[in-house]
Amino acid sequence: MPNWVRLKSSNFPDRYVRHADYLGRLDAYPFDPYQDQLWRMVPGLADSAGVSFQSVNFPDRYLRHYDYAVRLDANDNTAAFRADATFYRVAGLADSAWSSFRSYNFPDRYLRHADFALRIDPLSSSSSATDRQDATFRVTG
Repeated sequence: MPNWVRLKSSNFPDRYVRHADYLGRLDAYPFDPYQDQLWRMVPGLADSAGVSFQSVNFPDRYLRHYDYAVRLDANDNTAAFRADATFYRVAGLADSAWSSFRSYNFPDRYLRHADFALRIDPLSSSSSATDRQDATFRVTG
């Protein structure tokens, strides 16, 4: 088993979570460099019951939200950064066999894509099917 994962989109199965220009995106694979889609899912920086996504090719950087947009930022080890970079892995909002990722510090918000940009938005079981699919991912090797 590799020591990295990829996050595949539920509703755009040719697209994977990646970083580009230090922003979180969902892009069709293949792309260069392919390492932009590889993540180490490590214990959450703010709560080890959660997860944080450490970039494989920029190991000092993690996916975190800032003004609800998801970016790839260097870990400055502040409480705010650790909280912004921590998510709880839960059953997928669109497919319980897949995964969704709930924000640690905004518990009504989930990691999702909108126009292929990653952000955190308020979502629930009553959200539209499309919104729930936008927040559902398959964790693959």
